[in-house]
Amino acid sequence: MSDIIQLLPDHLANQIAAGEVIQRPASAVKELMENAIDAGATDIQLIIKDAGKELIQVVDNGKGMSPMDARMSFERHATSKIRKIEDLFSIATMGFRGEALASIAAVAQVEMKTRRREDELGTHIVIEGSQVLTQEPAACNEGTSICIKNLFYNVPARRKFLKSNTTEFKNIVEEFTRIVLTYPHLSFKLFHNNVEQMHLPAGSLKARITNTLGTRYEKHLIPVEEKMEDIHIHGFIGKPDIATKTRGNQYFFVNNRFIKSPYLHHAVAKAFEGLIEKEAHPFYAIYFELHPEKVDVNVHPTKQEVKFEDEQLLYAYVQSAVKHALSIHNIAPSIDFSLNPDITNLDALRLPATEKDIDQVAGGYLTQTFSQGGKAHFIEKKDDLREWKHQKEQLYNPWTGFDSRERSAFSLPGLPDNTIPSKLMFDTAGDDKDHGNASREDFFDQTVPVSAHQSVLQWDEFLLSTVKSGLLLIHKKRALERIAYEKLKKRAVRQQPATQTLLFPASMELSPADGIFLESILPDLAVLGFDISLTGNYTYCIQGVPIDIPSGKELQVLEGIIEQLLHSDQDPSNSVQEKIIQSIARRMSWDHKLEKEESQALIDELFACEQPNYTPDGQQTFTVISKEGLLDLL
Repeated sequence: MSDIIQLLPDHLANQIAAGEVIQRPASAVKELMENAIDAGATDIQLIIKDAGKELIQVVDNGKGMSPMDARMSFERHATSKIRKIEDLFSIATMGFRGEALASIAAVAQVEMKTRRREDELGTHIVIEGSQVLTQEPAACNEGTSICIKNLFYNVPARRKFLKSNTTEFKNIVEEFTRIVLTYPHLSFKLFHNNVEQMHLPAGSLKARITNTLGTRYEKHLIPVEEKMEDIHIHGFIGKPDIATKTRGNQYFFVNNRFIKSPYLHHAVAKAFEGLIEKEAHPFYAIYFELHPEKVDVNVHPTKQEVKFEDEQLLYAYVQSAVKHALSIHNIAPSIDFSLNPDITNLDALRLPATEKDIDQVAGGYLTQTFSQGGKAHFIEKKDDLREWKHQKEQLYNPWTGFDSRERSAFSLPGLPDNTIPSKLMFDTAGDDKDHGNASREDFFDQTVPVSAHQSVLQWDEFLLSTVKSGLLLIHKKRALERIAYEKLKKRAVRQQPATQTLLFPASMELSPADGIFLESILPDLAVLGFDISLTGNYTYCIQGVPIDIPSGKELQVLEGIIEQLLHSDQDPSNSVQEKIIQSIARRMSWDHKLEKEESQALIDELFACEQPNYTPDGQQTFTVISKEGLLDLL
């Protein structure tokens, strides 16, 4: 039997390595720009065509390469950054593995021109699929220009799985943004399809943040600056009012290298606790300078995952630094001592705030903390505590504030009208079955006019009504989201947008990254009823919006769409238009209390939907609690 183990050919080994190092056009952008920075460039241009599928070119004014170095740079594990194993623990450059150019050359058509300052002529190299086709002297500028054409041209399976141009260019802009924020003292330009998208001159970090992410950050940045014996933490955090619902504009940099760290993100989030909503994410661009021996960057080929010598200590440093910055600017969490306005104040309830009150509590009074309102109250102690029980039941009674006629509308046979526990508002015990594609006739008697149906109770986020099979509990905002989604979807399918023209057109200024993305989805927005035009450098005029968007929320909805599509992880099978429709529907619900007619209309519209049971992202819109289910809760 012959031997079967063989060494892989170099070009095949490089293609395999490219699977880890070069995953998409943005990966090539990252590697080429990092090489330019390591070469000492002060001016770097990134030129993109067809979202990087046709062309990725990086032009720099760095020190260039000799003819031999230019040729060697495309060999596997050829590097100028390390010589011995100890060098791995004191890395001060962006690249060091010697894998990037070899991996790129294995899956693309590469052309490079490079010249050192002391050389009269430079070097021109053409490589395809790891094979050097041409190497010759050539006249060229000082520095290096490298072109990557037709990425994955020889790996059809990889090219087939590249995303849309919108998505791939979004990924390129994200990589570009991370690099330009790392090096504010360098000048950068970005071109896409022969149009200049960003021009970022060298300047301060604050100027780089506002020029890259948008001028809305300018007045909302808080500097962070802490120096310890072995670490320097600096950068900026955003004020709580610019926190966003989705991740995206959160940046950590270690020794001028962008990293991802959920652990350190948690430290920042803890520092903002009480200042922003629980599901919101603060902006930050935080830089760490520490000895290279205290951090290991040789963990992953992308070098975005690192290991710290003492991660717990760094966590404490980060949390302390952010809290200190917030306190310097007099930003502290507010404490709401007010009771829930829906809870009736009882005369017998008051805070034991005085010494007399405290003595009374010690002498035979009870102190009870009620979760609704979060305040401790005391109640005079009765012999059998019946009065205390009665007052506590009053506090938890969901019917407080409704007259007997309104309460009777919700009476179910055999069920007292004043003892439905508040747990019903949140629990669906006793009715776990799926209602399928429910319709109105499944719940209401169609022989009775809509107006004659029993009243609809509105409580916080919920609508309650009695139906044939029990108690109908509807989540108001989710129901509105489902209704809005189906309306928008039908208009998009019919290519019949319903636009309301704004009396006073709104103006919106975006960051270059957001503006580039908005321009790529303008045709999809137009189909849905948006009328948006470019008026300046990433400044847009909104003249019309879909008729369902509440007045005054036009900018909020549009900014939410951009934020949601740019920074959140969504189902990749959905088209851009589908994602936009879902994002609009999510933001078209409102928080004001509905009138009786509006509540009834909402129920009618919900059950007229093709799929009333769930929101587009799968959240349940309603449930029906049967009589048996109610009794099980008692």
